Amino acid sequence: MDGNGRWAKKRWLPRVAGHKQGVEALRRTVRACMERGVQVLTVFAFSTENWNRPAEEVSGLMELLAMALSREVPSLRQSGVRLYFPGDRASLSARVAQGVRAAEQETALNHKLLLNVCFNYGGRWDIVHAARTLAERGEPITEASLSKATALSAVGDPDLLIRTGGEKRISNFLLWQLAYTELHFTDCLWPDFDEAELDMAFAEFAGRERRFGLTSEQVEATEGAESVLGQSHA
Repeated sequence: MDGNGRWAKKRWLPRVAGHKQGVEALRRTVRACMERGVQVLTVFAFSTENWNRPAEEVSGLMELLAMALSREVPSLRQSGVRLYFPGDRASLSARVAQGVRAAEQETALNHKLLLNVCFNYGGRWDIVHAARTLAERGEPITEASLSKATALSAVGDPDLLIRTGGEKRISNFLLWQLAYTELHFTDCLWPDFDEAELDMAFAEFAGRERRFGLTSEQVEATEGAESVLGQSHA
């Protein structure tokens, strides 16, 4: 969710104002995803590198998270959204950590949309943490075991990554999970992201051929076989 600071700067506002507007964009996106049948939405809210930002901005982000949790969780719970916060919680304040735990507990039984809010998260941290966990258990490190030990092991790998703000890089987000994810980059700053931008990303995704290492001919043959099986089953 990139571009909050630049959005605020263009309007001669403090950066935290952009982050507050970013919460509104997230609210719109969650609602739009639910309307379109999306089952899992993962957002990058605060990276392990973001601690290096000015102390005032970091403090503002922490306060914003605490406020958002108290305001948004009741409506998210009623809407059927389940919240999960992948990331390293050791560095969070007691207030923020408690708010995160409470949000997860209050929405634990929901299943309409799983909203993963990656907070104090980094792709490299995730891989190292997973490898360390396996080593402590004395388990062999394989692709399968490492995948199960990552912070997002409960869900499948993402189909689509959308990055706003015009940057064309992953920036340490879901490094392990994005191996075959389709990437969509837009110049739209996150606070301006809306349903039209989301639909544009979905339309571009729908036009891509996902081969997962196969050839186009193999993909076509597989899809043809699945179509025949589906007709036979019906």
